[in-house]
Amino acid sequence: MVEKKVVIIGGGVAGAVLAKTLQDQANVTLIDPKEYFEIPWASLRAMVEPSFAERTVINHREYFKKGDLIISSATNISESEVFTSDGRKISYDYLVIATGHTELIPKTRTERIDQYKGENTKIKSARSVLIIGGGPTGVELAAEIAVDFPDKKVTIVHKGSRLLEYIGTKASRKTLKWLKSKKVDVKLGQSVDLDSFTNENRTYQTSLGESIEADTHFVCIGKPLGSSWLGETLLKNYLDGDGRIKVDEYLRVKGKNNVFAIGDITNVQELKQGVFAQGHAKLVAKNLKLLIEGGGKAPKLGTYKAQAPMSIVSLGRRHGVAQFPFMTVVGRFPGIIKSGDLFVGKTRKDLGLEPNVKKS
Repeated sequence: MVEKKVVIIGGGVAGAVLAKTLQDQANVTLIDPKEYFEIPWASLRAMVEPSFAERTVINHREYFKKGDLIISSATNISESEVFTSDGRKISYDYLVIATGHTELIPKTRTERIDQYKGENTKIKSARSVLIIGGGPTGVELAAEIAVDFPDKKVTIVHKGSRLLEYIGTKASRKTLKWLKSKKVDVKLGQSVDLDSFTNENRTYQTSLGESIEADTHFVCIGKPLGSSWLGETLLKNYLDGDGRIKVDEYLRVKGKNNVFAIGDITNVQELKQGVFAQGHAKLVAKNLKLLIEGGGKAPKLGTYKAQAPMSIVSLGRRHGVAQFPFMTVVGRFPGIIKSGDLFVGKTRKDLGLEPNVKKS
């Protein structure tokens, strides 16, 4: 029997898990603009400890050994082919879109690790650091710096009325209290005009007219969805008002029998968390196996249920704030769950890799 061709566009959390899971069941092609998968929720630790990136930045070929790997960007799709920026046409029986968010990061693993070393140098050489954005990225970066470099002045400027607006107010209050205990200065309801920065006195101006002195800054605001390229494809009418792909209960693109979407790119009404993206990938892997083994018959596919709000935000190496469906906790307990290893060992094992790796 001829192997069915599955093309996965995007090698992030969802795409990597799907490629790893399906590589023995189909002829899988993974298309990604970079040669590696990165564990995103561990990236901020790599900024204060660059050697951590040796475990978190993983070449696709380490876990995806059997299928075709194309280091390029998808630019268009037809009913049977995917077109890439380097001029290739890849045919498919089933297509899975997992392009998540767009981010300007290097193409090679070596360059990415070098980038972390450069960011670490910026932090180490600064006496004061400004973080723009009080979502999970900004909060976690501030906490990492405050814990590892307690002598540095850290300031967060956030345009919202509270930190971590995507979860509950109790988690926000507890996080703010913890940050203040580490002498992190938090300014809410303000933004920063980066064009106002003057190199002479290292001063930034906020929208409320405050001046902030800082030796360096990091922008930690939301990344754009990786769906803009779909606006010129046959899926242009399958995007919602926010640019997310409309999917049915099987995570198929609504109205398409052989096209799926997984991860942050979907319009599933739940928090956009890596653990949920992994769940999408596992369900679609099962459904694709059913379709492939069914030989064209219509099997009963597994359905996906949106997950209840749950989030753990790491606060340095030992503490964290966790919002579970029925309670919010801050301190050592959520820190034990996440903050020590940031689920890196588990994620590597799920990809069939050793939890630890020798430094390159």
